[in-house]
Amino acid sequence: MKSQAQLRDIVNLPPLVDKQTFRNAMSTLAAAVNVVTTDGPGGRAGFTATAVCSVCDEPPTLLVCLNRGSSVYNVFSRNDVLCVNTLADHQSELSNRFGGKSPMAERFAAAEWGQSVTGAPVLEDALINFDCYIRKRVNVGTHEILFCEIASVRQRDEAGSLVYFGRGYHQLKLPA
Repeated sequence: MKSQAQLRDIVNLPPLVDKQTFRNAMSTLAAAVNVVTTDGPGGRAGFTATAVCSVCDEPPTLLVCLNRGSSVYNVFSRNDVLCVNTLADHQSELSNRFGGKSPMAERFAAAEWGQSVTGAPVLEDALINFDCYIRKRVNVGTHEILFCEIASVRQRDEAGSLVYFGRGYHQLKLPA
C-alpha cells in the first residue's frame, strides 16, 4: 500500500505545509478552552482541548479531537461518554492542570465535579457543560475524532469565556 506522500507524488500534487508552519498558523486561530472528561469502564480521565467544534444541531453534535499518543487516550477509547466543559474566564490554572502531566487524581481534586445524564464528570463552575454520548470515532493522522451527540447542556450566563490565542490565554467578557 502506498503512503500519502507517495500518492501525492504520483498525481503530481504540491507538497503539504510542514508541521511548524501549520502550528504557527493555528496559533492565530482563537479557540475556546475546554476540559474534556470521561468516566466509565475505562476509568476516569480528562484533558484540555481547543480542538472542539459544532458539527450540526440535528441531532446536536460536537466533535472533539484527541491525540492517540496522549496519556488519556486508552481511557477515552474504552468509554462511550464524555463531557466538554467549556472553561470560564477565571479557569486558566485548571486548564494548565488538565493540560499537563499531573496525576489524574490531582487534576480532578482541583475543582468541584458533578454528574449529568451520561455519568461523565461535569465541572460545576464551567461556562458551559456539553454532556455527550460518543457516537462515532474516526482516525485521522495522529488523532481520533470523536463525534459526540449532546445529551444535556448547562450554561452559566454570568461568566466570561477563556480563549487561547497567540499561544496564550485571553479572557472574553460579554458586553454590559
